[in-house]
Amino acid sequence: MADFLLIHGSCHGAWCWRDLLPELHARGHRARAIDLPGHGDDPTPYAQVSLHDYAQAIIDAIDTPVYLVGHSMAGFPITLAAQLAPERITRLIYLCAYAAQDGKSLVDMRREAPRQPLMQAVRKTADGLAFTVDPAQTAQVFYHDCPEGTVEYANARLCPQPIAPQATPITLGRQAASVPRSYIRCDDDRTIPPEYQRQMTEGWPSQDVYAMPTGHSPFFADPAGLADILDRIAKG
Repeated sequence: MADFLLIHGSCHGAWCWRDLLPELHARGHRARAIDLPGHGDDPTPYAQVSLHDYAQAIIDAIDTPVYLVGHSMAGFPITLAAQLAPERITRLIYLCAYAAQDGKSLVDMRREAPRQPLMQAVRKTADGLAFTVDPAQTAQVFYHDCPEGTVEYANARLCPQPIAPQATPITLGRQAASVPRSYIRCDDDRTIPPEYQRQMTEGWPSQDVYAMPTGHSPFFADPAGLADILDRIAKG
């Protein structure tokens, strides 16, 4: 049995893992999901949220070493958590996520990608400290291959995304590098281009890189298939 801790991406919360959690439990694993500060049921105002706050919330949620799964932007806070507390993490698993690089922010990495398909749907808040995603476009960028009802379920729960955590360069060293890592690429992703996901994993051992034919939300599109990959990773 493995212990999985699931970390959501931009604008999401623990609610997005609704369909994956029972699949992991059915395979004999312990699996939990948390809301990052300012997301889901966490009441922290978005203007007060930092990248370090994200990482600390992850560390605080760990009691025994976990397989730490980060979706999309959560690639940054899970990597920082590994830098700060590597002994608490068995393996980092990037799910169509930004594989954070030393000295860069998520904004820096997004701009490196050959395309930025999400940006057409982004709407900044009036104070300029967060952004939302146009609910009329979430189906297109996040959920185009997900079951009926997904868009309505998600649109009722999506929240403003603090910009500060994404604009903060990350500082990494040997602690983060000491934690094993895997990557799950989504080959029909319309948020983070699949070709950029390939670029981020150039040089990784082939056995540590997996692929799914889904869009950006495989936890809705194919939770059983995602659970199978996570099960394989946990079993080595």
